[in-house]
Amino acid sequence: MTDNQTMEQRAERFAERYRAVHDQISRAIVGHDDVIHGVLTCLFVGGHCLLEGVPGLGKTLLVRSLARALGLKFSRIQFTPDLMPADILGTNMVLESAEGKRYFEFQKGPIFTQICLADEINRATPKTQSAMLETMQEGTVTAAGHTYELEKPFFVMATQNPIEQEGTYPLPEAQLDRFFFKLVVGYSGKDDLSEIINRTTRNQRAEIEPVMEGAEIIDWQNLVREVILAPHVQDYIVRMVLSTHPEGPYAKPVTNKYVRWGSSPRGAQTIVLASKVRALLEGRYNVSFEDVRRVFLPAMRHRVLLNFEAQAEAIEPDQVLLDLLEAVPEKTEELAA
Repeated sequence: MTDNQTMEQRAERFAERYRAVHDQISRAIVGHDDVIHGVLTCLFVGGHCLLEGVPGLGKTLLVRSLARALGLKFSRIQFTPDLMPADILGTNMVLESAEGKRYFEFQKGPIFTQICLADEINRATPKTQSAMLETMQEGTVTAAGHTYELEKPFFVMATQNPIEQEGTYPLPEAQLDRFFFKLVVGYSGKDDLSEIINRTTRNQRAEIEPVMEGAEIIDWQNLVREVILAPHVQDYIVRMVLSTHPEGPYAKPVTNKYVRWGSSPRGAQTIVLASKVRALLEGRYNVSFEDVRRVFLPAMRHRVLLNFEAQAEAIEPDQVLLDLLEAVPEKTEELAA
């Protein structure tokens, strides 16, 4: 058996196992296929996911369904304005031994899990939101001078309400950048809404079975990183990211007009890894230009900060990014030569 045959078999097996998890989630979630794919992409690269949508669209149900389809520890944190960092991370407690001696013992918070649902994360204060930064980036918790490792795989799936209301706090850019994807959950169509009514107003209950364990998830994450990224596709990704930097050498007119700050290097890393997942799902072991275009919006929409002019004209990040997709060529003249 050649190496190419082995790679094709591994890619085929990955797609099969991916669909197994997808099918379990679809038992509870009607429609929103792009959102489900986005969440699963985050899962198989080890990234965190931010789900944005108005209340009642199934964001929390989606994360719960994912947790049930995986044999992983799960916890939910309901973010509120009075939530404190210690309520998430844990705190040192004074305990008393059988001999009557007092001692400190660290009581772990709900972040010590494998899938953490941070529900309505933008309702907590910036101080509490910042408690998530270390765990999301390093997979550790530091408290009272001690560092605790979180069990792998570890994912934060956060939801937020985009409607401006009293008691909400926009996520800081530093924390937004730590989310692999930002997925926008929209309204359901006519057929999907009818199916939702049928499923939820009768004596029917979606039975979701666990189909994957943590060790297998880590194996697939390693496989994703083995997918080949050709130099000309990597150059396209680099130029796409640099096109978001205003006044830079690769900036486009729409960038200079509407963008205040462009993407960090995490944006390029995100596009590469997400594109590799898409390639595997298509049975390929190499990334194509189409793979890059399909993941560009969820990878970048939270990493591009628009200026006042864009806000005044009600321009959304997706509009700017779609213009960049049209403006940036796949190949430069140097590569074409």
